[in-house]
Amino acid sequence: MPDEAATLALGTAMARAVRPGMTIWLVGDLGAGKTTLTRGLLRGLGFGGRVKSPTYTLVEIYPFSSFNLYHFDLYRFVDPEEWQDAGFREYFNPESICLVEWPEKGGAILPPPDLEIRLDMAGEGRLARLRSGTEEGGRCMDEILAYWSG
Repeated sequence: MPDEAATLALGTAMARAVRPGMTIWLVGDLGAGKTTLTRGLLRGLGFGGRVKSPTYTLVEIYPFSSFNLYHFDLYRFVDPEEWQDAGFREYFNPESICLVEWPEKGGAILPPPDLEIRLDMAGEGRLARLRSGTEEGGRCMDEILAYWSG
């Protein structure tokens, strides 16, 4: 993905494939484009409001008519128990889509991903790697790749 526009486009492609009940891990260094990807996804879902990184709030909630999308940023977590103490487990349910930045900070307490998207800097651009963790994640990944290549 050569630039921000391509990262947003990948998010838009994701919007066609994600379903409530999914957990998606967004992995990458600071500045790799995780929140930009989330912005593209939300725009593709029809959200027109401001999209910001949940670095300080830990979670941003985006309500839609038939589900909620929760965007987590666990960067500031020191201990995985903080995730449980914050009451986030209840957000991971069949009526929600959960995007998690810095999932490694949640440790084994965090639900495993249906889909993991790793963003890495590559020269002036970014490289996205998708990996499915479940059958639903595989279906989603196939739809994203079909849209992206079609």
